[in-house]
Amino acid sequence: MMNTLSIAVAAAQEPRMLPLGEAAATAVFGYCVVFFGLVILMTVLYITGSIFKSMDEKAKNASKAAETPVKSAPAAETKAEQPKAPGSAGHVKLHDVPDREAAMLMAIVADKMQKPINELHFISIKEVKD
Repeated sequence: MMNTLSIAVAAAQEPRMLPLGEAAATAVFGYCVVFFGLVILMTVLYITGSIFKSMDEKAKNASKAAETPVKSAPAAETKAEQPKAPGSAGHVKLHDVPDREAAMLMAIVADKMQKPINELHFISIKEVKD
């Protein structure tokens, strides 16, 4: 029984030239093994990606279902149909807050954060009542 060290020594002592056909077959077989491994790796990555995408979609659907629809003020509903102004970040849902007070609050927040108001994104403004 030969161990790996004696096989390595024998291979080093007896170098032999491979015929061109055998060398080409060995190279092609090696390339096929490498590309087959790459295809398997790519398949695993696609499957993993699709699993994570489906989990993300389920989480989004669950969060949408958990949200309760909030009835907004009639003035806000009519403004939602209008196109966005240049530089605006979208529409703001106002819950029992007049437009003037909402504008003042947004200006105060922008001033305190020292950012232009068009770089801030306000989602909703709601008066907290104790």
